[in-house]
Amino acid sequence: MAVPPGYVITMFNRSGCNGAGAWLQQPVRDGIWTCSGSPIVSGYVITNYDRNGCSGVGGWYHQLVRNGIWTCPYSPIPAGYRSTTYDARGCSGLGAWLTIRA
Repeated sequence: MAVPPGYVITMFNRSGCNGAGAWLQQPVRDGIWTCSGSPIVSGYVITNYDRNGCSGVGGWYHQLVRNGIWTCPYSPIPAGYRSTTYDARGCSGLGAWLTIRA
């Protein structure tokens, strides 16, 4: 089943659905942890990473875009913004870019 527009995947239960695994879907909101593979809703960026999050599949922290926010690799950069300074230590060592208004 596809994730509905405006929703993200926030939890994984390995034993759900008779052992096939089950995913919890919730409406997106500012400051929500999501599972790897979750959609990124328009207007949101990824700002942190937890490799052990979401029952071990990895978790990404979603926030509403704003001027001066640090974004992780694979994060979309919404129209009207651009990436500038790079910090190799950001996003739990994956690297991060300072995102500012264009």
